[in-house]
Amino acid sequence: MKNTYMTIISELIRFMLSVFLLSVLVFTMSRLAPGDPLYAYYGDRVEKMSLEEQEAARERLGLDASIPVQYMRWLKGAVRGDFGISYKYKRDVKEVIAERIGNTLLLGGLGFVIIFILALLLGLFCAWREEKPADRIVCGIGTVTSCIPEFWLSLLLILVFSVWLGWLPSAGAYTVGMDKNLADRGRHLILPLTVVVLGHLWYYAYLVRNRLLEETRADYVLLARMKGLSGKQVLYRHCLPNALPSYLSMMAIALPHILGGAYVVETVFSYPGIGTLAYESARYQDYNLLMVVSLMTGVLVIFGNMLARLLNGHIDPRTDRRAGAFRGEADGL
Repeated sequence: MKNTYMTIISELIRFMLSVFLLSVLVFTMSRLAPGDPLYAYYGDRVEKMSLEEQEAARERLGLDASIPVQYMRWLKGAVRGDFGISYKYKRDVKEVIAERIGNTLLLGGLGFVIIFILALLLGLFCAWREEKPADRIVCGIGTVTSCIPEFWLSLLLILVFSVWLGWLPSAGAYTVGMDKNLADRGRHLILPLTVVVLGHLWYYAYLVRNRLLEETRADYVLLARMKGLSGKQVLYRHCLPNALPSYLSMMAIALPHILGGAYVVETVFSYPGIGTLAYESARYQDYNLLMVVSLMTGVLVIFGNMLARLLNGHIDPRTDRRAGAFRGEADGL
């Protein structure tokens, strides 16, 4: 129990340190990037401003100080929950994100659930039909779909189903004035959700397939077959339960991966979520919005990896021992 508490505390310390370093890195890089954030706030009016007016505007926005001073100001506000205003939207950053985050959670959350249900089913099917025509066909199709860039697949689906056939909308999360209509929201979700699922499905299904095939070659499987169990019974009763711990840790790692893929899809489909906010904040040098969006994404990635390590250590303590042995071998090389 004591070791468990120490592990959790060390992971939390690592988590906080990682988030702090991420904030410093994002803050510094955004300030050093080319472009002028005054254009995000004032638009073309900046060109009509005198140099004195521009300097006064920078002072009002807190852009006149050095980068370390600006960061300390931002950090003090962030600790209190004050992330400033969005230069582009002229509103509190938290309000802007609150309006969009539900759309991203809907798209990414549905994609996550669908991907891991289908990945488990496909992995089981392919492991059961190993090296048979059905397995080879599924593997071939999966490999092709996983190699297609998400932005290209998005454009292709828009061309076919929106432009040529006119069956589905090509942009947005809902039709204007129909944000409460579930059927309308569902129609707008079909194309971006399809891209999210197809972009990640086979990668995880292939991992499940390989993990199950590793189990089918274990010694206990031979013993079970000698007792008269069929291959299907061994796969479902013995191999699958032993592979589930790896599957759970894989899901923890995949959460930020899938949501990150949703960001790309949102941009192509003009889907009003965090992905489009990330693009807009970087394009317009909207520093305050960019910081929060980047930190949200980074925290999700760091948390997913931390959760995967904790799950691995709790469900299968052999993982930590194998990792320690591997590091020992690497040090001896």
